[in-house]
Amino acid sequence: MTRPNADIVVIGGSSGSIPVLIKILDGIPAGFSIPVVIVVHRLKNVDSDLKAILGSRHTITEPEDKEPVLNGHIYLAPQNYHLLVEEDRTFSLDYSELINFSRPSIDVTFAGVADIYKERSIGIVLSGSNKDGAEGLQAIIAAGGMGVVQDPLSAEYTIMPEAAIAMNTAAMVLTPSNIITTIFSIPGNRQTM
Repeated sequence: MTRPNADIVVIGGSSGSIPVLIKILDGIPAGFSIPVVIVVHRLKNVDSDLKAILGSRHTITEPEDKEPVLNGHIYLAPQNYHLLVEEDRTFSLDYSELINFSRPSIDVTFAGVADIYKERSIGIVLSGSNKDGAEGLQAIIAAGGMGVVQDPLSAEYTIMPEAAIAMNTAAMVLTPSNIITTIFSIPGNRQTM
């Protein structure tokens, strides 16, 4: 099956997603050219070492407001802010109400990416213990993008992937290893050397 080119990958996770995120990030090949945006639920008033934990092989940045989305970069949604992407492909930070008990909300970021990147977006929902991400993945798929959900059998917490699957029958349900193989083999996602 031929996969479409993509301009962005967004990954959402919560409880149990960190080991899977590390595995996915470790699977990113040299020369992977499109931006990867990660949204993970974190406690809002507790210091977080998540950027250092995820960034063992890659440089991961928490974007500032109005920072451009750059190819080949990996971004982590800042703690306690919703992360949006604007029409000019810059990030916007929002401190509005919690959504699905979360800020940052996976749904907010995914829906914004769907609006801007449309069919050139890929959304991935990982392990978690609430339903955040299901509606955002629906927006990506409705815009013509690719929806991927971690196979609940491989997830530590199944509520989030099960909710995403229930709402998105067109989503691909993949193990973490197959997520790596599928996403990083998409044509056009490597820079030419």
